Amino acid sequence: MPQDILDATTSDPALMGWMQGLPPAPDKRLAWARADHMRFPMHRYAFSHMREFLPTARVGRGQGPVWNLPEAPRDDLDGVTFTPMGGGAELSWKDALAANFTDAVCVLHKGAVVYERYLGVTRRDTPHIAWSVTKSFVGVLAEMLVAEGKLDPAAPMAELLPEMASSGFGNATLRQVMDMTTGIAFSEEYTDPNSGIGAFSQALGLTPRAPGYSGPTDVFAFLPTIAHEDGRGHGERFMYRTCNTEVLGWLVARTEGKRLQQVLSERIWQPLGMEQDADFLIDSTGMAFAGGGLNPVLRDMARFGEAMRCGGVGNGRQVIPAGVVDSIRGGANPEHFARSTYPHLPGWSYRSQWWITHNNRGAFTARGIHGQVIYVDPAAEMVVARFASHPIAGNAGIDPTSLPAYEALAQHLILAG
Repeated sequence: MPQDILDATTSDPALMGWMQGLPPAPDKRLAWARADHMRFPMHRYAFSHMREFLPTARVGRGQGPVWNLPEAPRDDLDGVTFTPMGGGAELSWKDALAANFTDAVCVLHKGAVVYERYLGVTRRDTPHIAWSVTKSFVGVLAEMLVAEGKLDPAAPMAELLPEMASSGFGNATLRQVMDMTTGIAFSEEYTDPNSGIGAFSQALGLTPRAPGYSGPTDVFAFLPTIAHEDGRGHGERFMYRTCNTEVLGWLVARTEGKRLQQVLSERIWQPLGMEQDADFLIDSTGMAFAGGGLNPVLRDMARFGEAMRCGGVGNGRQVIPAGVVDSIRGGANPEHFARSTYPHLPGWSYRSQWWITHNNRGAFTARGIHGQVIYVDPAAEMVVARFASHPIAGNAGIDPTSLPAYEALAQHLILAG
């Protein structure tokens, strides 16, 4: 079936029958060796079953009580309408679910679940890969260590991680790594297997290695090979590069003397009362894929967003210091962001692995490829958490029918009360 004619309905992984049957028919079997977990339409199944393709470690929820989210379902949200960026026919919120190949979506308003949908093979208890939404969890952990005085944001990376001294990161500050203003030679081109992100994927083991591959076979070995970009200094402009988060994740783990998945469990997962353990993709050394490997259930991703909306308070306690949330929500220098190329995000900035809109409601968001999102609108008292499996990786293909939808939903909730 030609991939270019498949829409959200015809590519539904349950309808397509991936991995169904005992055993599955040969033409319905998916395999890591063919990178099926990264190719549309097969990835529509794989994103909800990543443990079947790659090794993972557990982010434990512990034995404490679950943070109960009240439920107050509304029947007026599917009909909320908006005009996509660039014009075109008006869409409804319900239409946008299909337009964005949504696997699951949850909307919180004033702390209650007002809207929730699960589609395809994704259910309430299904861990789904969050991709780069993972970065925002790591950014919060790093900011917590800064707030505690364990890390100095002005310190050079060569001092914090001596292994990186001779790399392009060596004379970058921690703050520049956190805000992705490092001047490193690394391409985030998802469709190019020879890009920086392609090379990183091979070192991580996310995708099969090319025949005769002789490069790094773990993240620790790969990161020091990243060079400085000629003619570009640190701190000049925002450039989205996943390797920044990998360095940050390494530093968080080194500082705490524990693997990243354990730090995340102890500092966020357990105190927030998450309802399920999460899976974290790991490399051959057990190092967590800090830039995109977290697999939570949807409501736990929404809980994290709700805690960020509420100044770090969740599950009846101050889990994330208020100053950490304030630092993130305040954003970074929009001029650094403007020097990059994000036509759909005018006036935005990037702070500690979060995207800051600087709109009049103070919205900020965690974003991942193929449509993963936590969108927090403090003025509207709204949090949107979404899993998706869009054919296009980059958010530029998704923003035109996502960002206006969040705006319209926020306005509707403000007016409707």
